[in-house]
Amino acid sequence: MTDKKSIESLSFEEAMGELETIVRGLESGQAKLDDSISSYERGTALKNHCETLLKQAQLKIEKISLQPDGSTSTQPHNA
Repeated sequence: MTDKKSIESLSFEEAMGELETIVRGLESGQAKLDDSISSYERGTALKNHCETLLKQAQLKIEKISLQPDGSTSTQPHNA
């Protein structure tokens, strides 16, 4: 497995894919305890990374409003 810095360089899709693989591995119950703990820790870091990326994406979303004259305008999304 790679270090925390490499997690930060993963795209959302890459991190989710790896997280899904970790979850499947943990659910199988086939790994040794130490390996399961390491996987769990990496999975937690991947989950946090995905949440950060989602938050950043949410902040970029703009609210599109229809004006009375039929035109549209955009405003920053207010969380």
